[in-house]
Amino acid sequence: MSQIKHVAIIMDGNGRWANQRIRPRIWGHVRGSAVVSDIVQSADELGLKALTLYAFSTENWSRPFEEVSILFRLLSKFLLKEKQRIVFNNIKFKVIGEIQNLPAETISLIKEVEDLTTNATGLNLTFAFNYGGRAEIVRAINIFHASHPEKEMTESDLTSLMYRPETGDVDLMIRTGGDQRISNFLLWQMAYGELYFTPTKWPDFTVGEMRKIIQNVSSRERRYGNVSAQNGLGDSKDSAEVNKASFLKGINS
Repeated sequence: MSQIKHVAIIMDGNGRWANQRIRPRIWGHVRGSAVVSDIVQSADELGLKALTLYAFSTENWSRPFEEVSILFRLLSKFLLKEKQRIVFNNIKFKVIGEIQNLPAETISLIKEVEDLTTNATGLNLTFAFNYGGRAEIVRAINIFHASHPEKEMTESDLTSLMYRPETGDVDLMIRTGGDQRISNFLLWQMAYGELYFTPTKWPDFTVGEMRKIIQNVSSRERRYGNVSAQNGLGDSKDSAEVNKASFLKGINS
């Protein structure tokens, strides 16, 4: 499992899970929120470097007001319940997205847990809340050009201005609930990520299934555009640059 360092999860299927049981959609979100703690604990035990969970997208504002409100309350409830365990386990917590639009009490609680874990050196736990991948890229570009109006942006420049550059690229994205799309999630970071779509709806997702998925994906050969496996994307890029330079030198000599 060593090659899988950053796992991102789209926690989908809560509403449909509830509807199948003739319950309101919000009941599915409540049940789904109970799964999060076990998944975070397992990610920490597996030695992952980062776990990013898609909790609320910028598109989710179109959902019914009651459902949006319960999602805010569930985030606050999770932080109140789990903040001591997060601190104890040396987990570094952060929320990415346009959190300035969230209720003031939610922002205050987010900042409290982020401040408590600012020096943590363990798992990087990220909640993507009021988040959109395109918006993150546009934000980074605007920040760069405001500071360097005459400079041409590089890939490393853009990467450094993502919400949480220290988590690195996504190695594996899991989406529960059966849909097979990325849904504007970590578009830049997922360029070479492996994708896994499971029909299991989020309230039924287990630690055991996550471990099996990671084990399955770890057996895939990740070539990063090469003809054989490399140690990592950075190694592949370095090799590509050397080969490119040699080839261009040959045809121009």
